[in-house]
Amino acid sequence: MKSQITNALSDFFCEYETPRQVLVRNRRVGVVCRIIQLGVLAYIIGWVFIYEKGYQSTDTAVSSVYTKMKGVGYTNESGKERVWDVADYVFPPQGDSSFVVMTNYIITEGQKMSKCPELPGKHNCNSSKDCEGGSFKRTGHGQMTGVCVKYNTTKTCEVLAWCPVEDDRNIPDPPMLTSAENYTLFIKNSVTFPLFEVTRSNLVEGIDAEYISKCLHHPEKSPLCPIFKLGDIVKLSGFTFETIARLGGAIGIVVDWTCNFDTDVKNCKPKYKFHGLYGNAAETDKVRASLGYNFRFAKHYLENTIQKRTLLKVFGIRIDVIVQSLARKFDIIPTLTAIGSGVGIFGVATVVCDLMLLYLLPKREFYKNMKFKHTDSHIQDPDSEAGSIETDVSKADVSLFCVAV
Repeated sequence: MKSQITNALSDFFCEYETPRQVLVRNRRVGVVCRIIQLGVLAYIIGWVFIYEKGYQSTDTAVSSVYTKMKGVGYTNESGKERVWDVADYVFPPQGDSSFVVMTNYIITEGQKMSKCPELPGKHNCNSSKDCEGGSFKRTGHGQMTGVCVKYNTTKTCEVLAWCPVEDDRNIPDPPMLTSAENYTLFIKNSVTFPLFEVTRSNLVEGIDAEYISKCLHHPEKSPLCPIFKLGDIVKLSGFTFETIARLGGAIGIVVDWTCNFDTDVKNCKPKYKFHGLYGNAAETDKVRASLGYNFRFAKHYLENTIQKRTLLKVFGIRIDVIVQSLARKFDIIPTLTAIGSGVGIFGVATVVCDLMLLYLLPKREFYKNMKFKHTDSHIQDPDSEAGSIETDVSKADVSLFCVAV
């Protein structure tokens, strides 16, 4: 037993096995082998390394966005002049990455809590029996009192609501704030790539206070300027200002940070892209059931101890500033992983060629005899060098060379 263990350990540490190689001189098999190997090589170089950049590690950014609108609007409604500044037409006012710029509105002033007739079409009636007291209608403005009252030339159910109720059936055309086209938007964006410990701002080198005071973004002339004209944003997103301003819509501004940190960090600069998300159905928005973008906003006040409010139905352009980031840098680990996987794929050529040799070619029996070495089973002298029974079939790898038959 001791000698057997000693021999086993000696064989394990002192012997080395190597496969036998057989040179097969066959033009067709050799050409197939080289074509497959060239295809694998092209895949590794072209796709893995050049296109997918498999030699680099990647990271996405943690970002922060700050926005600021500037501009003044003017309206003259039935001889009532008014000037609108940023505090009036931007919602919310905190400078978020998502906000709304008002371009049109319907105003209902002097509303107070009382009883008044509903709008025609909301709940018409012939008598009080048609009005169920204490009930609500989804499209109505308040709670029905159970009384049918006259409204101009028709009759509607009386409601307990903010009266007079809002009449939004006629949307102003042209929009009330056409001057919004000349408003400007300032975007300040900061990104950090934690893996590479790099922080960048869209106020890159050369973008100072003097430059900002004069520049206006242009995709070709001033691509790095962070100040955008609202009319240009609408145009670059695929809409026309007159149509989207009337009913409202949504626009996405993408700040794209695609950086290669194998070069100078200063080359990491943002690119701005504009996308019309939804607006007017005649243009890019195909959802005709609900057009535009609107919401209601109320300003409450007291008049002679009576609480009142001014209701605004706001139509506006919603702007979403979206940060998109991807940074790359050379890393030895993904490089070795890509190379290793590529080398493994080279084995496909051997498998295909072996299948051709052993099962498809006319001389397949000859190639089988050359590839596999068969030995007869026999018992050897226990004291001989082999000291074992040889019953296995040893297999040899095949290396293929293109030589004309």
